[in-house]
Amino acid sequence: MIETTEIDMNRRRFLIAATAAIAGAGLVMTAYPFVMSMMPSQKALAAGGPVEADIRPIEPGMLVTFTWREQPVWVLHRTRAMLDRLGKHDQLLLDPLSLEPQQPVYCRNATRSIKPEYLVVIGICTHLGCVPTYRRDVGAADLGANWPGGFFCPCHGSKYDLAARVFKDVPAPLNLKIPQHTYLSETRILIGTDKKAS
Repeated sequence: MIETTEIDMNRRRFLIAATAAIAGAGLVMTAYPFVMSMMPSQKALAAGGPVEADIRPIEPGMLVTFTWREQPVWVLHRTRAMLDRLGKHDQLLLDPLSLEPQQPVYCRNATRSIKPEYLVVIGICTHLGCVPTYRRDVGAADLGANWPGGFFCPCHGSKYDLAARVFKDVPAPLNLKIPQHTYLSETRILIGTDKKAS
């Protein structure tokens, strides 16, 4: 009698464990489609993921637009003359030292860039989200004799210099935003992350 009871208890434990395992597997198989439906689609992941940009064809003085997260990202290849003008009009700027966190730490410098000759910036005005125009002409008649070249927002008149720093006495309260980015090579930039894929 004792021996039969032990066999029944072992059998009972086995049946309980087997039933629990089958129920668990069924729960996982049932929940999987619901969990996967809450994950972002491949299209959404691609829209929010980093974007690789080939900067080889960008001539000095030229600005090229790339799209990242449905935003225009400008890459400006600054000339030596453009770089030399930076710092000569800091008294006209609201945040010349880029103290506001509108850029990654590694771009908190006089040129707001990793490599001085290339400015990588989100081309959306910090006032109401218009897209400024690239105005490289120094002393443009409609922008004033002290205009050093830069970006002008036609919506409400905000002005930014060639390091995307905002001028004083304009509606925009902040410098243009610098996205995270890294150089994959001398001619390729990864916009949207500062870590290279391993």
